[in-house]
Amino acid sequence: MKPRPLFLLPRCPLAELCFSGQTFPGPDGTLLGEALSVLSATRREPLSLVNLRKRHSGSGDEDLASRIDNYKAKATRHIFLIRHSQYHTDAPREKDRTLTPLGREQAELTGLRLASLGLKFNKIVHSSMTRAVETTDIISKHLPGVSTVSTDLLREGAPIEPDPPVSHWKPEAVQYYEDGARIEAAFRNYIHRADVKQQEDSYEIFICHANVIRYIVCRALQFPPEGWLRLSLNNGSITHLVVRPDGCVALRALGDTGFMPPDKISRS
Repeated sequence: MKPRPLFLLPRCPLAELCFSGQTFPGPDGTLLGEALSVLSATRREPLSLVNLRKRHSGSGDEDLASRIDNYKAKATRHIFLIRHSQYHTDAPREKDRTLTPLGREQAELTGLRLASLGLKFNKIVHSSMTRAVETTDIISKHLPGVSTVSTDLLREGAPIEPDPPVSHWKPEAVQYYEDGARIEAAFRNYIHRADVKQQEDSYEIFICHANVIRYIVCRALQFPPEGWLRLSLNNGSITHLVVRPDGCVALRALGDTGFMPPDKISRS
């Protein structure tokens, strides 16, 4: 495998966002840099969160084990990554790339499928792009009472140069640099073990785009992220990740559209 350029190596999103002069708000309204600093302080291994002075104070292994327990996650996070439905790809402006009639049917079917699972979904986080917003509007009608949050972090883009390279898709190198930092930030912001205060398992829906989902899956499973383009996702498909309290991640479904009739399946 050829060496990757330096800017494509795994990196700190905050550093790259500062370089590009951009900031992105986190789910709690703080700037991304502030949100990431909180994540790095609260979702590491429990031992690393124990006060260093107290850790070596000679209080004994039992006391140390007790304090470590206070920092251990107790709940499992279920993350459902939904690809937007089919949309008009020929519109010149992003805001005009609305769902096609088939796309609206697909969103209805995905919403029905999610509702049929009988799960208590906690929230829906969706990309701010038109096709994701419209998909969310339709799906959310089948999940009354579930709050929705829009974010620019989940917008479509070029996460990292694929390996092996492909001839049909060659964005400019600068696009990998700009989009890659943002999509990596989305991964770090949303894919992590449960907060230590969370007592019950959570079920969260993220409605976004194929490139974003494929990159997140590779990163979550610790696969080489350059392989993201080898995966394929249908419109309206459901990908299900599980993040357990110990930080282990499992993939329960990838791009599932088995709930759709064959004539309703597309991949545009």
